[in-house]
Amino acid sequence: MNQQNIPKHIVISGNIGAGKTTLSEKLSNHFGWEVNYESTDDNPYLEDFYNDMGRWSFNLQVYFLNSRYEQVLKIKKGANTVIQDRSIYEDAHIFAPNLHHMGLMSERDFENFFKLFQLMNSQIKAPDLMIYLKASVPTLVRHIQQRGRTYENSMSLNYLQLLNERYEEWINGYKEGNLLILNSDELDFVNKKEDWNHVINKISEALKI
Repeated sequence: MNQQNIPKHIVISGNIGAGKTTLSEKLSNHFGWEVNYESTDDNPYLEDFYNDMGRWSFNLQVYFLNSRYEQVLKIKKGANTVIQDRSIYEDAHIFAPNLHHMGLMSERDFENFFKLFQLMNSQIKAPDLMIYLKASVPTLVRHIQQRGRTYENSMSLNYLQLLNERYEEWINGYKEGNLLILNSDELDFVNKKEDWNHVINKISEALKI
């Protein structure tokens, strides 16, 4: 079996509004890969969280962690290449610690959450390719405004900047597996064919397909 036919687990990571869902959809259409999207539309905690972050932070993060863990288990058992919208690592290294740092998740809840992550992480392997969509705050804001989700209107620029800083720290120390960084500020893979071809070539090279 050649590399083209071996099922792979690909994760697209990045801040809120970086372009993960758009890239997932385009890659799915181009390569015929399946996509496991982040649970946002059917997430029972998301709107409550944006209205009262302190009250719902732990509930929301456990929901996301569990959802992504279930996705990874199914991906590893399946026979198809799958793109996962966000990774289990981001719950543990970006969002939960940021909420804890902001005083929106208690020390007790954060420690409980991180122990749960460590247990889950010990049962799974890193993805075959981690794609990080790097984006500045202005780019994030533009994308967020374009998609018009009401519950995201209350997000502050400071919140997005804090998340960006944590993303940079995490990516700089990412050693779990294969990593590809794409800059959303410099690439318009939706409207520019040359940018899209660049993305395709980089991903094909990283996966050796």
